[in-house]
Amino acid sequence: MDLDLNDVSCLDAEQLQLSEVSPLAIKANPYVAEKLFDQWLSLPETNSLVKSLLNNAKGGGPLNATGASGSTNAAASNSLPSMFPTGSTPPLSPRSSSGSPRILKHRAGLSALGSPLKLVHEPAKELIPQFYFHDGRPPPNELRERCLFRINQFFYGHMDGLQMHEFKPVTKEICKLPSFFSTVLFRKIDTEGTGIVTRDAFVDYWINGNMLSKDIATQLFTILKQPDLKYLVQDDFKSVLRELLATHPGLEFLQSTPEFQERYAETVIFRIFYYVNRANNGRLTLRELRRSNLIAAMQHADEEEDINKVLRYFSYEHFYVIYCKFWELDTDHDFLIDKENLIRYGNHALTYRIVDRIFSQVPRKFTSKVEGKMGYEDFVYFILSEEDKSSEPSLEYWFKCIDLDGNGIITRNEMQFFYEEQLHRMECMAQDPVLFEDILCQIVDMISSEDESYFTLRDIKESKLSGSVFNILFNLNKFMAFETRDPFLIRQERENPNLTEWDRFAHREYIRLSMEEDAEDASNGSADVWDESLEAPF
Repeated sequence: MDLDLNDVSCLDAEQLQLSEVSPLAIKANPYVAEKLFDQWLSLPETNSLVKSLLNNAKGGGPLNATGASGSTNAAASNSLPSMFPTGSTPPLSPRSSSGSPRILKHRAGLSALGSPLKLVHEPAKELIPQFYFHDGRPPPNELRERCLFRINQFFYGHMDGLQMHEFKPVTKEICKLPSFFSTVLFRKIDTEGTGIVTRDAFVDYWINGNMLSKDIATQLFTILKQPDLKYLVQDDFKSVLRELLATHPGLEFLQSTPEFQERYAETVIFRIFYYVNRANNGRLTLRELRRSNLIAAMQHADEEEDINKVLRYFSYEHFYVIYCKFWELDTDHDFLIDKENLIRYGNHALTYRIVDRIFSQVPRKFTSKVEGKMGYEDFVYFILSEEDKSSEPSLEYWFKCIDLDGNGIITRNEMQFFYEEQLHRMECMAQDPVLFEDILCQIVDMISSEDESYFTLRDIKESKLSGSVFNILFNLNKFMAFETRDPFLIRQERENPNLTEWDRFAHREYIRLSMEEDAEDASNGSADVWDESLEAPF
């Protein structure tokens, strides 16, 4: 068989796999591969192998490079003819059904069969599921179907929809929200003001609007807030408080006195923003709502018939104490109090210097529009801060008052400035004065700080005795009470650790105020009886 050697081109040194010759040497001298190929073809064994392969190809048999073609010479042809004196046999070049080794390399790179470099397959792209939904995550199908079943039950027999007075069970049973959110939710869905909420309108808002899959904080926040705002303001709570006043059994007695209903609602809102709006900017965010106990308090108020047991925000007794305290100080009843009014608070417990700081509006800007006057909202913030110095809003309030230069730290000189008036008052009351140096040592022990020369707000918040430190500086009555603590009261406080200082104060004051009112009513009643007896003979 004659072979045309002119078709031989440059061979791939890697695919030749000649253990006797370095691939680098073949690459550097391409003619060496051609010479080796020429020499290999000239061998008698090669001529027989090639003829055998051609015969197999013509007969349609498999192309067996090892010569296993069923011929008598198959055993002898199992090994390739060697052109090296050592007798080592180089393997055949890798073959493919798609063509020559050169075409294979051009298409897919080095073969995994003939090269030490393995073909690396690219990993399949992992499909990341959607994790952000602008309008909230859609509810799972099972939850959706279960909710639709409940909706169909409540709207059965109401083809035209539900009116406002019929909507409360939907709010409580399907939406799992406090019942006094019924009106505001109804109006949120009934945007046209038709007075009717149909089944389709409710499904579109609650399920298709993905409200169903949101957490309760997001649900309440979305229902309360105005559409164009990303926060809540005080007015957003008014409709909820109006419905609470109209429906809660513990507040029915106020329905005959609308003016006190309004004051109660205002007080609850002021308390909510005092504790929840930690930025103190009048803009209550979703994050602040989530971090607060307001939702739990709302749920408690919805379930508890005695509103006074809901100590957080909604207690009527707490409102009564705050309002009466303000009314006692507001001698001219213009709903504003000045410095001279506030100095009488707590039987003249506060120093003039701390009152000056409050009216300089350092801890909080007054909402009152009258210069030098404190309004009711400002007083609510003051009394909550004064009577519970364990809360964070209170500690921040008084820290700003003591920090005269506003540099974020309280120094020895600033504390001494306020304590000087306390010392003078003790001398005037013929009490043994406690020198500031002694008090300073006590304060340092009460508040552990990294640097004893000053205190930061963080130091104040980390200490459980910070409230007593502020009392030492500007509240003489509480300072004296701290120095002569009653063991019975201490034990009583430990028995009820869930009660705050404000809870205990409000409870004591409510009892005192109610007793005074009862005594006044009894006195007026006896006077009326006496007058009638005097007038009887005539």
